[in-house]
Amino acid sequence: MSPSELEQQIESFHRAVTALRAEIGRMLVGQETVVEQTLIALFAGGHVLLEGVPGLGKTLLVRTLAQALDLRFQRIQFTPDLMPADILGTNLVIEGPDGRRRFEFQAGPIFAQLILADEINRATPKTQSALLEAMQERQVTAAGERRRLEEPFFVLATQNPIDQEGTYPLPEAQLDRFFFKILVGYPDEAELVEVLDRTTGEEPEPVRTVLDRSTLLAHMRLVRQVPAPRPVKDYAARLVLATHPDHPSAVPLARQYLRYGSSPRGAQALVLAGKVRALLHGRLNASLEDLQAVAPPALRHRLILNFEGQAEGITPDQIVSQLLEQVPRLRPETVG
Repeated sequence: MSPSELEQQIESFHRAVTALRAEIGRMLVGQETVVEQTLIALFAGGHVLLEGVPGLGKTLLVRTLAQALDLRFQRIQFTPDLMPADILGTNLVIEGPDGRRRFEFQAGPIFAQLILADEINRATPKTQSALLEAMQERQVTAAGERRRLEEPFFVLATQNPIDQEGTYPLPEAQLDRFFFKILVGYPDEAELVEVLDRTTGEEPEPVRTVLDRSTLLAHMRLVRQVPAPRPVKDYAARLVLATHPDHPSAVPLARQYLRYGSSPRGAQALVLAGKVRALLHGRLNASLEDLQAVAPPALRHRLILNFEGQAEGITPDQIVSQLLEQVPRLRPETVG
């Protein structure tokens, strides 16, 4: 790719992100960090777990994204009685005009491009696991056959952190499939007043499509071409290794309060998210600062607390903060 073509692609990327942010901002008040982190995961091709109490706009964000990107959208409301076939699909007996009967596969809601898995922790582990193959392999095995899912394919799941009665914690293997875990916080006073203005007055205009599928896929390919210098990859590796309690470089909080540290997927998420953030900020090289900015959503769900950590009320974000403070940004032999 020539420098002029690359410059054109970067300009197109910035126009797309600006348009997406503007369209989301028409529907969702505030939550700039949540929106940016969601867009980072989107352009990196990753799935997102949104955690927050009801009423903060998680579902609205996902639905607005689907409309602004003109992607096929399906919402799956997870409940304890939801079965895997309700997600994947099943064979139905169809009677033809000649009276003969045959099996025909009826595709489930997973055969969309953007899936809202609402309150995912309310379904049983058996049903939650039905998403695993789709999230990782972009395919499903249903009715004895493997069926590919059309690209792009994103799962944006929500869960409520306070109402835990009748819920099933997500298995570590499934948590690791999520590129980011994003915490959705409360609006401040000014934002809450703006929410009231928008929701108690006239209906807003419908969401406009600002990006089509082919352009989105082109931007996702552009992200893969952003360079990540060796010091950036080394830093990602050091951050992940420092979360392992039995590793010599583990930070004190990880050594004391973690049962397991991040998997290699955590390092992959750090580097890919760093590349997207570099493009968002007008740079063509991922930097150490990019990795530091994306470390909390990339790592928090990959740190498994031990019993002592749970009893002491330690949060994964506290451990990530110590990682960023104590893990050297550069190799010791390269400093000075």
